[in-house]
This record gives sequence, C-alpha cells and structure tokens, in this order.
Amino acid sequence: MKIRRIAGSVAVLAAGALVLAGCGGGSGSGTSGGGQTGVVTVNGSEPENPLIPTNTNETGGGKIIDLINSGLFYYDADGIPQPEIAASVTSDDKIVWTVALDDGWVFSDGSPITAHSFVDAWNFGALSSNNQLNGYWFQDIEGFDALQAETQDGQVIAPPEKTEMSGLVVLDDLTFTITLTSALADYPLRLGYAAYYPLPEAAFDDVDAYGRAPLSSGPYTIAENGWRHNQEIRLIPNDMYSGGRTPMNKGVTVKFYTGLDAAYNDLLSGNLDVLDSIPPSSFATFENELGMRAVNQPAAIFQSFTIPQWLDHFTGAEGALRRAAISHAIDRETITSTIFSGTRTPAVDFTSPVIDGWSDSIEGSDVLTYDPAKAVELWAQADAVSRWTGTFTIAYNADGGHQEWVDAVTNSIRNVLGIEAVAQSYGDFATMRTDVNAARNGAPSGLTGAWRSGWQADYPGLYNFLGALYGTGGSSNDGNYSDPAFDALLLQGNQAATLDEANGFFQESQTILFKDLPAIPLWYSNVTGGFSTSVDGVVFGWNSVPLYWDITKK
Repeated sequence: MKIRRIAGSVAVLAAGALVLAGCGGGSGSGTSGGGQTGVVTVNGSEPENPLIPTNTNETGGGKIIDLINSGLFYYDADGIPQPEIAASVTSDDKIVWTVALDDGWVFSDGSPITAHSFVDAWNFGALSSNNQLNGYWFQDIEGFDALQAETQDGQVIAPPEKTEMSGLVVLDDLTFTITLTSALADYPLRLGYAAYYPLPEAAFDDVDAYGRAPLSSGPYTIAENGWRHNQEIRLIPNDMYSGGRTPMNKGVTVKFYTGLDAAYNDLLSGNLDVLDSIPPSSFATFENELGMRAVNQPAAIFQSFTIPQWLDHFTGAEGALRRAAISHAIDRETITSTIFSGTRTPAVDFTSPVIDGWSDSIEGSDVLTYDPAKAVELWAQADAVSRWTGTFTIAYNADGGHQEWVDAVTNSIRNVLGIEAVAQSYGDFATMRTDVNAARNGAPSGLTGAWRSGWQADYPGLYNFLGALYGTGGSSNDGNYSDPAFDALLLQGNQAATLDEANGFFQESQTILFKDLPAIPLWYSNVTGGFSTSVDGVVFGWNSVPLYWDITKK
C-alpha cells in the first residue's frame, strides 16, 4: 500500500470557515455484526501505566487505548481523519473552534458521551497536579497556564490557580467550544490523537483504579478478567459502539511478549495471527518465509537516540562538538543494509518522508553523514575543552528488537572515536521508561548515558515530530532540551495561514536541531510485519499500526 501525503487535504477552507464534518453513525447499531468468525491474536507489551488516554504515550498501552476508545475523529489507513464522535468541527479564524457531537454515543456502561465527557477529560489531563504524560497536548488552549503549578528547582512553590481551562466552554450536551491562545494551522489534524479521547464521569472518582478496568467508547472493550498482567489482554467487541470502526471479528487478544523472536516464532507456527514488528534476526528471511503475508511498507516512524542535556561532557561548546562527532561516527548506510536488510532508510531530518512537508535538503543535515575523519577532528576539539573520561552508553529495551542495532551503533562509535561505547540493556520497555522519566525529573535513575528514542506519529503532521520531542516542556522531551529560537519557529508555524506555510517554519526549525542535536537521528523505519494463514483483511496503516477491527478470522 502506498502511503499518501495527506496533510493538506484534511481540512477544507470554505466561506471563511475551516470545517471538518461528517456523520459518525451516532445512533446506528453497535452489534458485533456480520463477517465475524473468531478472535484475532496480535503481539503487544504490558502497558506502562493504567489505561488513561491522557497518561499513555507509549506503544504498549497506546495500542489498547486506541481500540477501547473513540475520539472526535479516527485516522484511516492513509492517515486521513474520519469523523467518529464529531458531527462537525468548525472555525472562522482557526482560534475559536466549535465542536458538535453526533447524538446517541454512549460508553460501554450505557452512560452518555457528552460535551462534558471531552471537556472534563481535557481539563483533568491539563492540570499539572494530576501528572499526566499527555498534559502537554492542551497547552495551546486558553487558560492552560492557570492549571500549572509554580515550581522552583523542581519543587512546587504554588499550586495551580484553577482546575478548568477558560478556553473550554460547554454550550449544551452535544456542543462545546475550544478557544486557542493563537491560530493553529494544523489543529484539526491533532484531534484524532488519544490525548483528546473522552472520559466518563465515573473515571474521576479514582482515576488509577478506573484505568485498570476502564469503560469503553471504542470498538472494543476489555473482557471480564481479560487483563492478565504481563501475559495478555483480551478485547471483545463493544456492542454499544456505533462508529466507523465496527469490528469484523469477535475480538482481539493482545499477547504480551518480552522479545520479538518469540512472537515471530509464534506467527510461523500459527499461534499468533498478526505481528506488527519483525525481529532484526529475521529481516533477511521473513519475506521469503511469509510470502504474500509479509508486510514491508513505509510508515511514519523515526528512530534516534537521545543524549540528555544533563549528561557530563555533553553540554555547552564541548557538548555540541561531541554530539556532532558521535553523529559523524555512525555508519548508517552499512547498519541499515546489513542489520535491517532494506527495511530502514538513513535519516536526513527529524521527521518522516511519509508526512506532507518533509524535506531532504535541510541546512545542517550533513552532520548525519558518516565521516570518520571529521568525527575524530571534532572529538579532539572537544577534548581541548575538557578531556573525555568514562564510557558512552546507549540504553535500550530488550523486548523491542533493538539489541542488534544498538550494538552496531556503539561499535561504530567505538571504532571511529577510540572510546569505550557499549549498550545498556533493560529487560522490558516499561522498566526503561521508568528510569527515563525519573532521570528527566531529576530523580535517581539507573540510566548511565543516552537511550534509544524515536517517534511513531500520533497524527500526520510535521509538528507532531518536533513539538512533543524537542519543544520546551514537551510531553516526550525526555532529554529536557530547550531553545527559544526553536520554540519561536514552532510558534510561527502554528500561527501560519496555511499548512504549506507552516511546514516551511517547521523545516527551518530543524536547522537549529541539527546544530544542537538533542537527539541523534538514525533512520526512518518501514513497518515490517506479517500475518498468519488464519486471517484476512490485514491492512497496516500510515503509522505502522494494523487496522485490527477490519481483520477477519477464518
């Protein structure tokens, strides 16, 4: 399947109003329907946190969150937003947006989905005292700052002034308005992301407890006693669902694996129906082994590793030299061809070539070129500032198929620069993320250096790759990078009159990233996966995630 570049086609400017509208089938039948013949088994990993949309920003939990929740929109296979709970989202000025909900939507317990279901969930997510990982997504709404505590040296010195954003106003049960602090060119693109999902009133009594047994607004709901931690989660069709993702199967069971090799072996033996990531050990053989059931297609996935701002020898002038030296010391072409067998492409920017506005000619991108002599020269210049001591490490999670490339990258760095460079292994993703979050917040952590990072797009826009990862205070800015000029260019892009104009500012912002290298870009990932002979209708979407609801079991 060819991924279409679609950002410019999402919203239509007509008669002075930017409009996204359609019918979400609000009062249609939510029964599990025809064509369903069995339960589909897929691979996954234990969620890092309870299943709260505003507190889930990792793939293990995100896969489940997206199946048990509905939003204003969902993204189809090509990344085009399709109306779900939204009847329309309109604006005359791209600052004040009016959201009209389709009538008849309910949570899986029968309680209605109303304007308050969205507004209350977003206010909860934005309130800093709730410590939600996706709180950053609401910063463009008027009144967000009043929900943030005042801090000094990492300590709260004054609580938030308010608990509700002034920019969210409920007009009636099915209508609310969003007032932004400034015009945003790509705002409609964002509203299909998980942070914007609604929550029922019952969720706020005990949010953590709710997240362990959440209600559903999406095509699936968690089966009774269906979450067996560190083993699997069983999802069954939500009979109350009435949107465009009606399940064509009788359920999806997400099996939690600690390594991709075991998952791939299960696929080959018929014990797994769909695998969304092939282990590196099988890159050279999986297309022959699976034949027409193999998947190898472009996706909005960017791989890097983050060198945090607090790491010794990697700050100031010395840090800039060492970051550039390390980037020049990595032989991306050889690594992608030998380890990944053509399933990766060396990066030339910080985003993805399947996203509208991508460019392969951004000033400064030559720092990604393999140049051993230049790397040695820059490292020597850094030593003149402060002599290097210690070992350079890159942490990775062993359950994600990353060991081979991390070993290759550290070997490349070691061979070129003549320093000790090694991988730091974590048994699973959740444990590594716990240490990353602790280090980001200045708490004790087992991290010894850099860590593998990257991005799987939440919505199909350049800003999604830049704001959350590198904007000051961004939700996934784990290295605590901050640059006022970079932030200013992001703001100009957000305020641009058109998406094309916005993309120009987003491209320019990357010239600053190439100078500072808060993360070292490595390559773009194809989605590599496969499916068994027991299923039909398997389609992998623009962001590498299969459209699980469309899969039928033979």
